[in-house]
Amino acid sequence: MTNLDKARWISLLVPAGLLGGAYVSQYGFGLFPCEMCWWQRYPHFAAIGLALISFGFRGARWPVALAALAVFASGLIGAFHAGVEYGWWEGFTRCTSMVQTGGDPLAAVLAAPITRCDEIQWSLLGISLAGFNFLISTAGALAALVLLGRRK
Repeated sequence: MTNLDKARWISLLVPAGLLGGAYVSQYGFGLFPCEMCWWQRYPHFAAIGLALISFGFRGARWPVALAALAVFASGLIGAFHAGVEYGWWEGFTRCTSMVQTGGDPLAAVLAAPITRCDEIQWSLLGISLAGFNFLISTAGALAALVLLGRRK
């Protein structure tokens, strides 16, 4: 397996794994995302698309590089979000909710859970989900970029 192939797989599996974990925590354990949680997901969606495109252009490095940069962008958003959660700096004050469609719209809005961006919903060893996104995304993106920089 070449360095390009390794970078391609990292650029696909890291965001896919992180998004999978986010959806399991959301739908399996009721940890609803706040606004900044969603911001972290968008670059992962782009990274998966770019990584899949890279499989069609076997020798091209640009889609893998763009995917790795998208993963890195998600990591930077995660770092900002973690800083807001830990109170290192001020973030955004609005709360977000997951409104279900169908039925009475007012009842749906009132029944929707409110998730604040500055509150940690879950942590392990003092690291929040946003912190883990920062650590994993940044490490994965840097690994992919280093592999892309190496020839053989």
